Amino acid sequence: MTPKAQRSTWLVLGALLVGLLLGALATQAGDGVREPMVRVASTIGGLWLDALKMTVIPLIIALLITGIVSGADHARAGGIARRSILWFVVLLTASAVFGAFAMPALLNAFPLPAEAAEALRAGLASVDSKATAASVPTVQDWLKSVVPTNPIAAAANDQVLALVVFTAIFAFAVTRIEGEGRLAIARFFKGVQDAMLIVVGWVLWLAPIGVLGLAFAVGAGAGGAAFGAVLHYVVMVSIVGIIVMLAGYAIAVLFGRWKLGEFARAMIPPQAVAISTQSSLASLPAMLEASRRLGLPQRNADVSLPLAVALFRATGPAMNIAVAIYVAYWMGIDLNAGNLIAGIAVASVASYWAVSLPGALSFVTSIAPIALAMGIPIEPLALLIAVEVIPDIFRTLGNVTLDVAVSGAAARGERDD
Repeated sequence: MTPKAQRSTWLVLGALLVGLLLGALATQAGDGVREPMVRVASTIGGLWLDALKMTVIPLIIALLITGIVSGADHARAGGIARRSILWFVVLLTASAVFGAFAMPALLNAFPLPAEAAEALRAGLASVDSKATAASVPTVQDWLKSVVPTNPIAAAANDQVLALVVFTAIFAFAVTRIEGEGRLAIARFFKGVQDAMLIVVGWVLWLAPIGVLGLAFAVGAGAGGAAFGAVLHYVVMVSIVGIIVMLAGYAIAVLFGRWKLGEFARAMIPPQAVAISTQSSLASLPAMLEASRRLGLPQRNADVSLPLAVALFRATGPAMNIAVAIYVAYWMGIDLNAGNLIAGIAVASVASYWAVSLPGALSFVTSIAPIALAMGIPIEPLALLIAVEVIPDIFRTLGNVTLDVAVSGAAARGERDD
């Protein structure tokens, strides 16, 4: 993370805390003062949220197509690339399944106090959620919605799962085109992706103002309970990331055939870089050095580790679906099997279009589609962007650890030879 991005992140976090504090203080004023302030704050925050939401659908399409086409090109590079990508697909799917079961289990074991949950729902009620997918899909609804009869209508109606299915099919079809046709389509959607990321950057530049307005409205409704609820959220989501990170050590020992102690020692430098920068890309040189110390052939590390940085975010599916489930918990929405199946499907695929994006961008482009697919309001996500700085540390730690572990597992056969 660049110094500019770090300043922006802490500025948004400060706006969240100030907004919640001012909102809590406003509860002491009379309704004649409090209500007009809440309306103004909700309007400002709502406008910023709408600007953020308008980028989601175009980004899903462009990022997924470019991600799949790029992945297919990498897979053609050779055996180590194909084995690495196979590991990526399996682990990203397993990560989504784990997150879908881990977060409900954590919330059952460590629930938010009932009075705090009720107060927070009262605060979130001031955030307009009419535009979100309010229906909770059943398993039958999910099966019917997998294949869209009209992809354009699916995009217009926020039917994200159907849109993802169509876009993925289209992207895989593009990979079968030879020559100039594939390049032309890939370049077009790469251009759309770059343009939309610039738009998102502009919207996020206004994040302190939008988050301040939304936080004020929530604080005015929830009072001091909002602080405890946000802290509870940060702890729960971070625990999911920590468990995924620990799975990297198991993969290194069981499949990479490294000793636990030597792997743990080798990972200290890249993990230190990950904590300080919150960037897998910035950690790549340290990961390459760690793989050398672990005896991974350089020809393999030079392929698998950059590929992992480009295509693989192991913690993403688990933590992203965990965030969506936590929002449902906040809003008092009971999730059924249809919700979880839809969430797992989108969370698994969302990782392919979120790679190499800064934390705030990937937060928007990954979790909003999951929430929409599960029938969960996405408005609370605008507040949670502000505290993503803390879970993002554990995201990056887990990603860096699993990048090296999977590189060792993918190259194990050649190392044995």
